[in-house]
Amino acid sequence: MEAGNTTRVTVFVLQGLSNNPHIQIVLFVTFLVIYLLTLTGNLLMLLVIRTDSHLHTPMYFFLSQLSFLDAFYSSVIVPKLLENLLSKWKTISFLECFTQIALVIFAGATEACLLSVMAYDRYQAVCHPLLYVVTMNKKVCAGLVGASWAIGMGTGLLNTILLAQQQFCGPNFIRSFACEFPPVLLLACSDPYISIASILTTMVVLGLGTLVLLLGSYTHIIMTALGINSASGQNKIFSTCSSHFLVVTIFYGSGVFRYMTPASGSALEQVLSVQYSVVTPLLNPLIYSLKNQEVKAALRRMLARKPRLNF
Repeated sequence: MEAGNTTRVTVFVLQGLSNNPHIQIVLFVTFLVIYLLTLTGNLLMLLVIRTDSHLHTPMYFFLSQLSFLDAFYSSVIVPKLLENLLSKWKTISFLECFTQIALVIFAGATEACLLSVMAYDRYQAVCHPLLYVVTMNKKVCAGLVGASWAIGMGTGLLNTILLAQQQFCGPNFIRSFACEFPPVLLLACSDPYISIASILTTMVVLGLGTLVLLLGSYTHIIMTALGINSASGQNKIFSTCSSHFLVVTIFYGSGVFRYMTPASGSALEQVLSVQYSVVTPLLNPLIYSLKNQEVKAALRRMLARKPRLNF
């Protein structure tokens, strides 16, 4: 704390998931394994998409962006979580905490935009196949990805700057394993109206906006698929979109429960945070690799490729 006319918090304490040393060791090993698998899965997905020419399409370009974002997001959360599980003093500085908040919001907002872009891509491929190559050209794809990243950065910076303007005069115990917007806002001793209005506006405009785009795209895809007389054609459409739809369901389902319910530090809230922050980045590459025949074929080609020896 700093003493003066007002008392201001300079460090926060992350209360984490458990104070039991034995449970902490188990959690450390578990999260370390999950983190390594997350990095391996997402980086492998990036490598496969990069090296296999069959996957140089808009769909897999967007998927590579999603894989990079998942690896990045996991790296924002898990290393500090692992550090705190082994340390006695689970502190995080004011600057580190708000940097983590900004990066978490950035990653979540960018992923929401990317998922809606991927749904739009599938809509164009299924509903307008003859114009697909023209509509989803390289310039359009790069613009959609750039806009997604820009929206994510702007959202993260705006909400974090407004939150940092609040007065934090104690207590400084965050009832979570990471610095996230809801539990940190609970510690503000000044009027949090602006920050609450900002994050709610973000959730409504960005969350509902991207969800409307997703639902609209998939409504048209389903209607187009049902209008096809060929069963094999319908199966091809649904199999192509099923992986993305499953990822969307997990992302929005856990995100809504995590950020649209009041922060309380309850056990259920901690479980949802772990699922949203730690488990989901691992599930995405698994879903796309296990349910996607093109990715599995590309993996087989990469593994079967013989290394060339140069002398």
